[in-house]
Amino acid sequence: MGQEHAPAASESTREHRHEAERIGAVPCAVIVVSDSRSEKTDRSGRTAARLIREGGHEVVHEALVRNEAAQIRAEIEAAIDAGCRFVFCTGGTGLGDRDITVDTVTPLLAKVLDGYGEWFRRASWDQIGAASILSRAVAGKYRRALVVCSPGSTAAVELALRGLLVPELRHFVREVSR
Repeated sequence: MGQEHAPAASESTREHRHEAERIGAVPCAVIVVSDSRSEKTDRSGRTAARLIREGGHEVVHEALVRNEAAQIRAEIEAAIDAGCRFVFCTGGTGLGDRDITVDTVTPLLAKVLDGYGEWFRRASWDQIGAASILSRAVAGKYRRALVVCSPGSTAAVELALRGLLVPELRHFVREVSR
């Protein structure tokens, strides 16, 4: 039997990645959704901003809001109006009655990136096991920006940003811009 190999990247895929690299630093937003955190106690938002900056991008909008739909929507709109092409929402993705980030953001999305939630839950499995199915992580396109909803733990933020989003951010932004 022959050795199996991953398919080679097509010429079109290589060209898309080359175009994405020309994008440069992506203007980003970090929105923390929490009823219990304050600017002083929030570690996840600071971690997200640091990882985005370390990846060569700009954080131009930061907010900490309660689990209130109007506040979440207003911050997403303000971030995109400020030029953000990537909006990272962390928190409010669980099963609690007050966890409404996913329920608020999903109807805004013109297209849902199903693979993000699937990838996040699979990658989380390696860290936390079966509890990973409790995540309702979601991502998609809204007004030519990539909007991501991620769980609020620092470990989840690190997994999402280091494991997938920051390394591929230019490519994702190129795609949502089309």
